[in-house]
Amino acid sequence: MAKYPEVKVKLSGEDGNAFAVLGQVKSAMRRAGIAQEEISAFIKEATSGNYDELIATCMKWVEVE
Repeated sequence: MAKYPEVKVKLSGEDGNAFAVLGQVKSAMRRAGIAQEEISAFIKEATSGNYDELIATCMKWVEVE
């Protein structure tokens, strides 16, 4: 289950662009009022590995559609 299941992000159609995926999740978290410290922690974790790890991290933090 996602850490923030109320934050829903549609990632299909992002064409494997890691920056677009990261931007979508970050924007959704901001709109949901998630604290900047939490967003920074997400970004640090999401950018610490490869693309597959980025997607796994997104799914761990938010609800991915």
